[in-house]
Amino acid sequence: MVSNRLTTLAFDADDTLWHNEVYFLLTQKRVEALLAPYCDKTSFNKRLLETERRNIGIYGYGVKGFTLSVIEVAIELSEGKVPATAISEIISGGRDLLAHPLELLPGVEAVLRGLKGYRFVLITKGDLLHQEEKLAASGLGELFDSVHVVSEKNEGTYRRILRDAEHTMMIGNSMRSDIVPALAAGAYATHIPFEIEWELERADDPKGEPRFARIENMAALPQLLAQFS
Repeated sequence: MVSNRLTTLAFDADDTLWHNEVYFLLTQKRVEALLAPYCDKTSFNKRLLETERRNIGIYGYGVKGFTLSVIEVAIELSEGKVPATAISEIISGGRDLLAHPLELLPGVEAVLRGLKGYRFVLITKGDLLHQEEKLAASGLGELFDSVHVVSEKNEGTYRRILRDAEHTMMIGNSMRSDIVPALAAGAYATHIPFEIEWELERADDPKGEPRFARIENMAALPQLLAQFS
């Protein structure tokens, strides 16, 4: 990465600071079993992805939009035959997602508390209330100078939020939401891949971009930042 004095570190939340996608997948598997009399899991997963892609602009990201999309798919694939008890179970699964205890990813708290001299910004998508609750449960809220729960992460979002993009590094697990648009806005961007990647968050790696880096986990961040000191 090219030399520059960083003043701000911007972090994604879900699957960067704490676990998220694994809980959605577990819930999705519960629904697969529930809808087995009406469709196979491949058909269900394909239709769910198509439905979520279509509905994001209406419901946004997060548990509530996911739950509504699952209900829609259940009705469609069963041709309206899915019983009310199954719909109730889907709703219960969504409620369980909202109430699931938060689990920080390894090394996150130690690294964030150990980094000194930076302004911390949190930029995350999802339901406002749920994200606020997760941040409070994380015990990390006091570390952030500003918190932004946004409907979408694109170049315009980062230009609006980041005061000084050329002196900012965005850190996250999503190439589509955390890396590509942050680079377009003039910031540095560091990708920390998570073991599970939602297909709607995939994007190609930036080619020949000196402001882009990839590290294995949060524990490697201090060493990367040492290049800017």
